[in-house]
Amino acid sequence: MSEPRERNVGRKMYPESNILVKHSWSNGSESEDEVAGENGLLNENEISPSHHRATITDHLTYNVTFAEEKMRRKLKFFFMNPIEKWQAKRRFPYKFAVQVIKIILVTVQLCLFAHRNYMHVNYAWDNRLAFSHLFLKEWDTLREVPAYPPATGPMAIYTQDDFYSTIDYALDGYYNVSNAIGSYSYITEDNSVVPVVLCLYQYKEGIVFGFNESYVFDKEIVETCLNITYNFYNEFNASKNLLSEQKISVNFSALVSAHLKFSLKTINLRAAGPMTPPDCYKFDVNIEFDNRDFDGQMLLSLDAEPKRLQCKGDVRYITNSRIESILRTLLNLLVIFICSLSLSLCSRAIYRAQLLKFETISFFKKTYGKILSFEGRLEFLNFWYLMIIVNDLLIIFGSAMKEQIEQKQYNSDYWNLCSIFLGTGNLFVWFGVLRYLGFFKTYNVVILTLKKAAPKLARFLLCAILIYAGFTFCGWLILGPYHIKFRSLATTSECLFSIINGDDMFATFTITSFKSTMLWWYFRIYLYTFISLFIYVILSLFISVIMDAYDTIKIYYRDGFPKNDLQTFIAACTDEASSGLYKDDSDRSDLTELLDRFCCCRKRIFYGSFSESNTEFTTKPEQTCEGAICI
Repeated sequence: MSEPRERNVGRKMYPESNILVKHSWSNGSESEDEVAGENGLLNENEISPSHHRATITDHLTYNVTFAEEKMRRKLKFFFMNPIEKWQAKRRFPYKFAVQVIKIILVTVQLCLFAHRNYMHVNYAWDNRLAFSHLFLKEWDTLREVPAYPPATGPMAIYTQDDFYSTIDYALDGYYNVSNAIGSYSYITEDNSVVPVVLCLYQYKEGIVFGFNESYVFDKEIVETCLNITYNFYNEFNASKNLLSEQKISVNFSALVSAHLKFSLKTINLRAAGPMTPPDCYKFDVNIEFDNRDFDGQMLLSLDAEPKRLQCKGDVRYITNSRIESILRTLLNLLVIFICSLSLSLCSRAIYRAQLLKFETISFFKKTYGKILSFEGRLEFLNFWYLMIIVNDLLIIFGSAMKEQIEQKQYNSDYWNLCSIFLGTGNLFVWFGVLRYLGFFKTYNVVILTLKKAAPKLARFLLCAILIYAGFTFCGWLILGPYHIKFRSLATTSECLFSIINGDDMFATFTITSFKSTMLWWYFRIYLYTFISLFIYVILSLFISVIMDAYDTIKIYYRDGFPKNDLQTFIAACTDEASSGLYKDDSDRSDLTELLDRFCCCRKRIFYGSFSESNTEFTTKPEQTCEGAICI
């Protein structure tokens, strides 16, 4: 007779029933199921089938309920603000800390760059005015301050002699630049005079016979350039004779434009400070003669493009510029680092949110047999994080460009592009502060009102823009030739937008040069209709849409906000953040896990074996130190 095999005992405890079912298997000839309850061990045959089925049903129901509560608690924790997450799991709000540090660093960086940018632009503008006085004949100081309406007309020449005399005046000022108050020098290392370049752009053929209304014309433009040296200019002492000697004829009937180009160097001593050395610049001066309209006047303008150069310095000027350069570089690197950290954290948060969204969709489909609504899925897309990612990218690019500018590694002017990156990024950074103010009910009203009103405002503005576009095109076409504010499509739109805000209405009515009585009346009717429609109707409706959204938000605060299916599901979880139910070892951060592994031992609960004579189970702490030094 063979020995019976040793029995393997398996135990199953059904929650909420205090019943332990013990399954045992012998050598295969017999099967015994014993049930241990509060009064001891009972044979499974003594339990009725209905009671057994009820026990299994309770067990399955418990599993579903437990899964729902776990999912609710997980979602509720996900949508908590940083303060509530700290209360729930003592998790340090590092994303919030990074944003605070970023605001401080970015704002300091912007203030320093704004000061230097102002000095750069203002210095370039002042030098442009100085060049206008030195190289433009009959330059008037009234043109230096932009005024509206303009006090003077465009600077122009009207005779051929004025054309040549203007060139002579510019050449004379360039070759005698040492007489200027400004410290201007030629661009060569030995300060020798560099030739001036005169370029003429003319139609290949352009002869006009006005007396019999005939012409000879070829639209191809021919470029002719001439280097005018100092000795060559002194020899002839007049540009007209100089051009004649070079057999270059100027046909004013075919002359499209002309350019007189030269460059000068200078040093900005004003930029010098306790830790900043002077800045060195090269100005590319271009005097343009514009005759493209062929209307009897040749417009005259001067442009000076600044380019920063590497200064060689002076041993007699003691400066701590190296310290200043190191501090600015350190600030730029800190900003790039903190923005890169913010970018990675927000990108990771968006990625984890999408993973949780797919998990929630799967849970709803398996548990309730339905698909999560679009509004519920949209809850997992945090637009604040998207805005933070955009401003991080802008600030990183702007800071890198700022570092290149301050190290003077750019030959061209990138100040404006860098300003756009840093300014727009800083704008979004301060907008992001609204997210944290939104955690408080008082400040969240503004955000919720804008969010509620946004769809209606978009539809309303679409209709208003169509009406506005009609008035803009109409005013540009009919009034453009006769009114300074309607000369172009852009100025027409700016004029109408200013009128909506009540700016300069009377001047718009009075600045007219209509010879036609019909146009005079049409202009009045046009403006009266536009003002009445937009100020009294459209603008009032625009405000009412916002006020209606504000009233709706106040009702929501009083009676409760409408909830989508996801919010309704989460609302069933009433566990407070400080209840301690959200603490879970599986949610620990990687840093905590690393410290636990290498620095200390964690006491884990060990569930001992059940006694056959008692339903209670014993626990004992177990120390696990996988290669760690136990403390």
